[in-house]
Amino acid sequence: MEIELGADIQVAEDLDETAPFFSHVAINDIETWYQVALSHLNHSNTAECTVRLVTPQESQSLNSQYRQQDKPTNVLSFPSELPEFVESSYIGDIVICVDIVISEANAQNKTIKAHFMHLCIHGLLHILGYDHIEDLEAEKMESLEIEILHKLGIDDPYKVQ
Repeated sequence: MEIELGADIQVAEDLDETAPFFSHVAINDIETWYQVALSHLNHSNTAECTVRLVTPQESQSLNSQYRQQDKPTNVLSFPSELPEFVESSYIGDIVICVDIVISEANAQNKTIKAHFMHLCIHGLLHILGYDHIEDLEAEKMESLEIEILHKLGIDDPYKVQ
């Protein structure tokens, strides 16, 4: 089954699109990564989401407003809150802080692209209803991340290097 995914990729105005991050990552690949993930999850054949790349300031503002944590974070996910009777392929929004992706990748000895891919998949799983609050949920979500990233040629992101 061919999965069709529309991802609206937004780059915050105050992000420098000539920054090194953008030489490591082709943001247009996000749709391909999500198609692989949705296929792996046997998701319905169409889905739409927004992925927004932001600064630490915007990440902190959103994290403070929606999670009551006054600090920037690597990824935030906002599942669609449309009522069930509304037919829509829109599944939600994902917000990723570029500076945190870079600093975490460097600290964990990962490539920027591999860590960015992991956070993109992590955010997608959240908007599809997966979580990691309880241990069993975390095991399931991490297992799916590992499987999907493996299909994309990325090593287990939870392996300590």
